[in-house]
Amino acid sequence: MPTPPIAAKKPHAVVAAAGTRQDEYYWLRDDSRKNSAMLAYLKAENAYADALLAPTKPLQAKLYAEITGRIKQDDASVPYRERGYWYYRRYETGKDYPIDARRAGTMDAPEETLFDQNAMAAGKGFFQIGDSVVSQDNKFIAWAEDDVGRRQYVLRIKDIASGKVLDDVVHNVEANLVWADDNRTIFYVEKDPVTLLSTRVKTHVLGTPAAQDKLVYEEKDDSFYVGISRTRSDKYICISLEATVSSESRCTSAAAPGEFAVIAPRQRDFEYEADHLGGRWVIRTNWDAPNFKLMTLADDQPLGDRARWIDLVPHKTDVFIEQFDLFNDFIAIEERSGGLLHLRTLDKDGMSEFVASDEPAYTMGLDVNAEADTDWLRYSYTSLTTPNTTYERNIKTGERRLLKRDPVLGGYDPDNYVTERLWATARDGARIPVSVVYKKGFRKDGSAALLQYAYGSYGISSDPYFSASVVSLLDRGVVYAIAHIRGGEEMGRAWYDDGKLLKKKNTFTDFIDVTGFLVAQGYAAKDRVAAQGGSAGGLLMGAIANMAPDDYRVLIAQVPFVDVVTTMLDDSIPLTTNEFDEWGDPKQKQYYDYMLSYSPYDNVEKKAYPAIFVGTGLWDSQVQYYEPGKWVARLRERKTDEHPLVFRINMEAGHGGKSGRFQRYHEIAEYYAFMLQQLGVQE
Repeated sequence: MPTPPIAAKKPHAVVAAAGTRQDEYYWLRDDSRKNSAMLAYLKAENAYADALLAPTKPLQAKLYAEITGRIKQDDASVPYRERGYWYYRRYETGKDYPIDARRAGTMDAPEETLFDQNAMAAGKGFFQIGDSVVSQDNKFIAWAEDDVGRRQYVLRIKDIASGKVLDDVVHNVEANLVWADDNRTIFYVEKDPVTLLSTRVKTHVLGTPAAQDKLVYEEKDDSFYVGISRTRSDKYICISLEATVSSESRCTSAAAPGEFAVIAPRQRDFEYEADHLGGRWVIRTNWDAPNFKLMTLADDQPLGDRARWIDLVPHKTDVFIEQFDLFNDFIAIEERSGGLLHLRTLDKDGMSEFVASDEPAYTMGLDVNAEADTDWLRYSYTSLTTPNTTYERNIKTGERRLLKRDPVLGGYDPDNYVTERLWATARDGARIPVSVVYKKGFRKDGSAALLQYAYGSYGISSDPYFSASVVSLLDRGVVYAIAHIRGGEEMGRAWYDDGKLLKKKNTFTDFIDVTGFLVAQGYAAKDRVAAQGGSAGGLLMGAIANMAPDDYRVLIAQVPFVDVVTTMLDDSIPLTTNEFDEWGDPKQKQYYDYMLSYSPYDNVEKKAYPAIFVGTGLWDSQVQYYEPGKWVARLRERKTDEHPLVFRINMEAGHGGKSGRFQRYHEIAEYYAFMLQQLGVQE
C-alpha cells in the first residue's frame, strides 16, 4: 500500500466570543491559491490517490465506457420558439461542449450558430457559459462566461448576423443578464471581488467602457442575494432580493427604465416572488401561508401595499406551492404533496386539473415555456427508471404529445428495473419518504450492496430522476436509494424548518435511520452500505462519519462543507453572511455550541472510520478547497482504522467539477470503482 501524505501541524487559534479552538491545519487556507507548501500538499494527495486507485483503473475504464456508451453523442434538445425564432442546443459526436443555435420562423430555415462552445473552450482547462440572453430585436446576444471555475463571470456581447464579438467586456459579474427594450442597454449584477456576493446592479451600454457603467441599485444588507429578470409580460425589469427568510422585488419599465418601485417592502419571515401578465401581478408568498399561496394585484392598484393583494390559490397545510408559470389563459403550478412534485393548471374560470403520472416515485416539472400565448404546457418527466422526457399538454383538449425521451443506448430497458416509494420512521416518529430502485429479480434477503444518497439543506428537494451512471450500479446488483430527509422541502416548509438551525441534527439522524430501515427490511447487508452526498450533502457525510461510522462501509463526500464553525465565523468567505438563517450565527453562543457539536472537522475522534472518498476543486467558490483539505488531514492523523482515505483535488475546477459533457463521468467512474471495491461487488 502507498503511504499517505501527512500534513504539517501548525498552532493556530480561532478566536470567537463564544470560545477559542485550536486549528492546527488552518495554514492550508490560501486565498491566492499560490502558497507553495499548500500546493505541494494537494499534489501529494493527488499522487497518493493515483497510486491507491491504480488497481481500480480497469474497472474505472469499464464504468466510463458503460456510462458514456448509454449517451447519444449527436443529440439535440427540443427546440422552443421565442419572438419568431426556434432555439435549441445540439451536440456532435466526440465533442465535449454543445453548439447553441437558432432558426428563423421554422426548423427548416438555415441554422444560425450562437455559440460553438467547443471552439470557445479550446485550450482551456475549464469553460462554462452561465447565462445568455438575446436582445429584444433578436440582433445581439450577451453571455456570461467563466474559464476558471470560481463563478466570477465575464460579460461579452456578439452581433449574431455577422458573428462579430464586440469589444465590450465587463469582468466579475453574476451569470444573470437582462436587456432593456432599447437593445443597447444590458442590466447585470456585479460581484464583490472578495466575498463574491452579488451586491450591485449596473447597466452597460453597448460601445461604452465598463468603467462608465451606471449603478442602478446597491444592496447594503449582505444577507441578501441579488438577481435580475424580465416579467412574463416583458413590460418590467425586476430586481429580486432574496435572503433565507425574507425577500423583496423592485421593478421598473423595460421600455423606459427609471426608478425601481418596490412591490412590497421586505420584512423578516415574509417571502414573495412576483410576475406580471395580462394586466395583473401574480405573487407567490408565505404571508400567513407557511406552504405558500398565490395572490394577485391588478395594474390599477399601486405597488408597495400588500394589503391590496387578493387571494388566488389559497394556502393548504398538506400542499407546498413551489413555483408557477403564467400564460394568457391559464397558470401552471408546481406543487408538492406526499413528498412528490406535481403539476396542475388553473384556467381563467377557476377550473383546476392535475397532470397525470404513471409511477410511484417520479419527478415532474415545468420545462421551457418561452411564450405565454399558447394552450400547450411543456413539462418534463423522469423517474429512477424513466429517462428524462419532454411532453406538452393542451390544457383545453387534454391531448398530450411526447416531444422527446432522452435516448439511452447500450440496450437499456426500463422494464428490467423496479422503483419503489417507501416510508421509514425516524427516531422521533417522523415518516421519511425514500425512493428506491433496483434491477428486476433482486431478492430482499439482506445480502445486497446499497448506495444511499441525500442532500437535506436549504429547502432543496432531492427528487428521483434517471441517471445513466446509476444503471451501472443496478446492473451489478447494487440497490440505489434517495433519502428525502428533513432540511429539504419534499414534505413542505415544515420539513425544511425541522432540518436547519437548532434542528439541523434531524438531517443527520434521519439519514442514519433510513439506513437502519433499509437494512432491517432486507434491502442491504449491514456491512455493505455506501453513502454519498455533496456540498451541504458532504456535511451530511462528515456528520454521519462521526455519529454512526459502523453503519457505513464507504462514504463519498464531494466538495463537502465540513468546517462549519470556522467558516460561519468569517464574513469574508463567500456565502457566510447569506446563511446565518440556515445554520445560525456562531457569534451567538447557542448557535456556536450547537454547530460545534456536529461540525465534522471539529468532531473527528481517535476511532475507526469507514473508507472515505473526498473530492474538491481548487477554485471552488461555494465550499473552499481547504475545508475538505483540513478535514482529510485531521482524519489521517486521528483515525485508528486501516480503511483507505482518498482525497482527489481537481486543480482546474470549482464547485461543479470539471467542465465538458463527459469529464464528470471520469470522476464518477473513479469514485464508483473505489466504492464497488470497498463493497465487495465482484465483476
